[in-house]
Amino acid sequence: MFKSFFHWKVLVNLLVALAVFAGLVWLTFRWLEFHTNHGEEIPVPNVVNMTVHQAIKVLDDSGLEYEVDSAQYNPVYKPFQVLMISPSPGSHVKGGRTVLLKVNPRTWAKVAVPDIIDRYKGLAFNQLNLVGLKVGDTLYEPSIQRDAVLRILYQSRPIKPGELLPKFSSVDLVIGSGPMRNVTIPNLVGRTVQEAKKIIAQNLFEVGIVEYEDGKTDESAIIYYQDPAAGALRDQGMQIDLWASKKTPAEMFNKVKELDLMYRPKVDTVAPPPIRYEEVDFDQPAAPVRVVPKPKPTPKPQGEKKPQTTTTKPTTTSSDKKPATTEKPKEKKKVIVE
Repeated sequence: MFKSFFHWKVLVNLLVALAVFAGLVWLTFRWLEFHTNHGEEIPVPNVVNMTVHQAIKVLDDSGLEYEVDSAQYNPVYKPFQVLMISPSPGSHVKGGRTVLLKVNPRTWAKVAVPDIIDRYKGLAFNQLNLVGLKVGDTLYEPSIQRDAVLRILYQSRPIKPGELLPKFSSVDLVIGSGPMRNVTIPNLVGRTVQEAKKIIAQNLFEVGIVEYEDGKTDESAIIYYQDPAAGALRDQGMQIDLWASKKTPAEMFNKVKELDLMYRPKVDTVAPPPIRYEEVDFDQPAAPVRVVPKPKPTPKPQGEKKPQTTTTKPTTTSSDKKPATTEKPKEKKKVIVE
């Protein structure tokens, strides 16, 4: 067996196989050196502070690939200015190597507008500041939602929540100033229910009860009665009740009378006649006083007569008499009898 292994033919085959393997390995490395430009390196050019267009042209001339990425906006540098390059300038790389460029964007990165519709204005201001947006003007308009955000404006145009805006942009807010007082109620009689609801919303009132004569909801029914009445003064936000029918208001005359008795009863506003006060002149003689005679007492029944006793009064002398004094008659009070 060992003799056959060391036969010259076997040794020749082994030598041939080794030679072929070594040749293939040598050819593979040579091909790799040729394909990868082994030993040939290119210095990375310094394109920092150039514009991105200038940097791309320099890299193309050097045989290098490039990839552009935006950094965080820095207002100190110009838009589209190259801030950094990787690998660093002066490094030796092979031809075709990709170089990363960090470029200053044209403006701040965009942020989404938060949903602040119908939110209290203080909360809305905080949410805008958190995402990096500034509050410009605050515009007030009548609304039953006092101090609530109604609309968002950017450059005088309305925008919706979720729209992307550059960071640190200024947005204007339309805020409700609260309901107005003593607003005239519009006339809705003769209009359809659909038209009446639209007019009520435009005047910032609320739709109250809508009663249909036939009990079927139909927006094309005609309003024949409303409460409060047209022309009345009410605060915005109050409800307006409606009565609708397929008939005309003239055909619903009797029903309107019934509703008037229920919702608008007549109140007697006639004032009593004024009281007259007359001045009395005390210098004029008073009217005679009518004296009513007193009724005579009824006589008592006569009984037994008591014996009368006579008493003698002492006589008085002229010296004991006092001189008579004349008294002035008292002035009678004047009595006025109406």
